[in-house]
Formats: sequence, C-alpha cells, structure tokens
Amino acid sequence: MVIVTALNMNSSKQVSRGELFGLINGKLTMRINRYLGACFRAVGIGITVEQWTVLACLWQKDKVSQQSLSQATFRDKTGMTRLIDTLEKQGLVVRMPDTTDRRANLICLTQQGRDLEQKASAVIEEVAVHTLNILTEDELNMGKILLRKIYDHLA
Repeated sequence: MVIVTALNMNSSKQVSRGELFGLINGKLTMRINRYLGACFRAVGIGITVEQWTVLACLWQKDKVSQQSLSQATFRDKTGMTRLIDTLEKQGLVVRMPDTTDRRANLICLTQQGRDLEQKASAVIEEVAVHTLNILTEDELNMGKILLRKIYDHLA
C-alpha cells in the first residue's frame, strides 16, 4: 500500500492513496462551496450553492422534469424535492403540470428566477477566476484531463 502525507499542514497523519483522494476531493468541494456561498451572501444573493446548481440547470434549459434535474445535479429524489420546495417558496421556480405526462410536473423558472441568472453568473465567474488564477494554463488543462479521466472511468 502506498503511503503519503496528508495535505493538512497541521497534521503529520499518514493516509493511504485512496484516503488521500477522498480527503482532497471532499475538503476542496467543501471549501469551494463555503467560499461561493459567502460570496453569494456578500452581494445579497439569497441562495445556497445547492440551489444554484438547480437554477444553473434551469438557466440552460427551462421547463424540465424533477427527475432530469436530479440526474443533472446527482441528487436523489427526496433531496431534489426539498430543493425545489425551497426555490418555489423563494419565488424562483414554479411547478407546472407536464402536458405529455399527467403524473409529472415540469420545473419552470419564474421571472425572478430568470433575473437572478446574470447576478449569480457574475459571482460564479469571479470565484472561478479567483480560484483558478494560481494555476498555469497547462496545469488547468492537466487538471481537467485528470478529472475527466477519473469521471469517465467511474461512469
């Protein structure tokens, strides 16, 4: 088993290669989500990162089923229901009956939800620039290649 030092500067704990992968992935995701959430709050955008992922899907293609949103955001049905309920209470989306399937609803942006796109996208762009500006173009491309390779391998 390959042993490497964890990337936690405050710890000399030894972890296996597999543990390191989970540690880096989980910690990085949490840090980015917290940073992005703080940036949303700083400019008065009252949504969470989870809610943003749903809205981002709807900004690309409005009027989609809850199931397709679940698949696109890798969330289970229950979690997606809660997210949509909250977005609906905030006036950002509405549920409309699907005319082709009486058992389903389509999730649709409201005008308020559409209006949020430009402001949220500006924050996302700023966070992306701030987050990635420490990487060279080659490092960024290599990171994309490596992450895509792992993602495709697990698909």
